Amino acid sequence: MTNHVFLLMKKTLLFIFLAAAILVFALQFKPIKQTVTAVVTNPSYLNKNGNTIVKRVFVPDNYKRVVYDSSSFQNFIREQKLKPFGAKVISYDGKPYFYQLGHAGVLEVDVPSNGLQQCADALIRLRSEFLWQTNQKSKIGFNFTSGHHCSWNKYAKGYRPKINGNKVTFHKTASANHSKANFYNYLNLIYTYSGTSSLDAELIEIKNISTLKIGDMLILGGFPGHVIMIADIVENENGERLFLLIQGNTPAQSIHLLKNLDDSTISPWYKLQLNSEISVPGFTFANSKFVRFK
Repeated sequence: MTNHVFLLMKKTLLFIFLAAAILVFALQFKPIKQTVTAVVTNPSYLNKNGNTIVKRVFVPDNYKRVVYDSSSFQNFIREQKLKPFGAKVISYDGKPYFYQLGHAGVLEVDVPSNGLQQCADALIRLRSEFLWQTNQKSKIGFNFTSGHHCSWNKYAKGYRPKINGNKVTFHKTASANHSKANFYNYLNLIYTYSGTSSLDAELIEIKNISTLKIGDMLILGGFPGHVIMIADIVENENGERLFLLIQGNTPAQSIHLLKNLDDSTISPWYKLQLNSEISVPGFTFANSKFVRFK
């Protein structure tokens, strides 16, 4: 091969290489067709400006809120005030609870620093506050785990329990005191000797899902057990229902409105069934049972 031919081939290869390089470089700047990717997101039923349970959560399409009398316990729960959106669940020691991903709202109900107002106690507190505010104080009373009944009326008159194992007797050892401060002393006594086990044994069981009301509770009685409360109900034309749930917890902490972590498409609403497994943030009820305050 002569030098002339070799140089010609070398120039040809160099030209091909340069042309290819120019083409690749040019392609980097060719017009790119803009595409739009559809992102499917779940509807949000949360109203960040809502300052009560009923205002914090929107109703899903084709559902309506179940109507209750404005003076009822059901309406009292539905209208519970909430702290501003994003508020943290606070433990009895004043510190944020370690888990903050399971709630959609925090109720404006204080948490006593004594640590006694745990899961069942928080719901006892709500029921008692309703009866106090509606001048039904004579109905305030709960069973101890032993089965003995302790009423506010008797406590206010100065009667205190003497507890010896499972035996409880009441004796007048204090002056009569019907004040709100003494009412909270009474609740602390109830918190100490009552719980999920006593509520499970004492309260009326609801055996038909269609008859559940706001204020009814999903319960597992035991040591430990757990209990949560229905805070709102919506229903469609087919009779299908969705529910909002609130809970206190152990250790004692803020009462809070629960997210539905198992079904984000309807969260914070829940579908509830009798005799079924129901999971809420931090707890699973293996076999659902519902009870109602008397």
